[in-house]
Amino acid sequence: MSDTTAVNQAYFNNLAPKYDDKFRNTIHRLEVEVRSRAHLLGARPGSRLLDYACGTGLVSRALGPQIGQCVGIDISEAMVEQYNARTKRDGLASVQCVAYVGNLVSTDESCQTAFSSPEFFNFDHAGVGLGFHHMDDCALAAKRLAQRLRPGGVFFVVDFAAQETASEQDLLPSSSGVRHQGFMEQEMQHMFEGAGAGFNFAFHVLDEDVTFEHAHGEGKHMYRRVFIARGEKKRNNRDRLLIATGGSGDFERFYRYDDP
Repeated sequence: MSDTTAVNQAYFNNLAPKYDDKFRNTIHRLEVEVRSRAHLLGARPGSRLLDYACGTGLVSRALGPQIGQCVGIDISEAMVEQYNARTKRDGLASVQCVAYVGNLVSTDESCQTAFSSPEFFNFDHAGVGLGFHHMDDCALAAKRLAQRLRPGGVFFVVDFAAQETASEQDLLPSSSGVRHQGFMEQEMQHMFEGAGAGFNFAFHVLDEDVTFEHAHGEGKHMYRRVFIARGEKKRNNRDRLLIATGGSGDFERFYRYDDP
């Protein structure tokens, strides 16, 4: 386990029981922003979402009502417990929405083996909500997640936009496992392209700052601009041929001309 992983696990295990209450208004704002872009993020009736670094389930809750299945993965055991407890409270069956403890970015082969069965592949969309700035190697994370998408699937990231100048109050504390203070559009596009998910890339910065309440202690808020980036995993020639020739009913459901 890397030092970054250990720091993040400890930080989020401690924060998990109070996370939703502490950041209630922030979470609601971001859920609304993500939900309003559901179509661009690959949401369809019956589609399958991989919610990585899922936390308590912000992305899953935002898109869940419009899709068929949410699968969350997080390195924090306590966050996964909160995710699954909330799913149960909301009356959702585990086949619809469930989270697992895991690390898809680890170089430890056993971590990959734990998620090697078919149900952890061929997702219609995969996203990371406010998790990229906690990762050492975001490019590797993008590649690992894109590998789990079906051809034509959508990869997306919600995170902090880079700032040319920032006050200390608007910086993220490294003690919370933060490794990046923000990302630029060109940086994200290069990352998506390197992961094989840069087709139809788009990068949208929210019009107004998002308030992260109590980010630096009680009553000490942080104000940051947040972006939503998305791209598509290119289809291979076989997929295009099957589209042109009609394919099977199931295949057509996933590979229509108007799919994102």
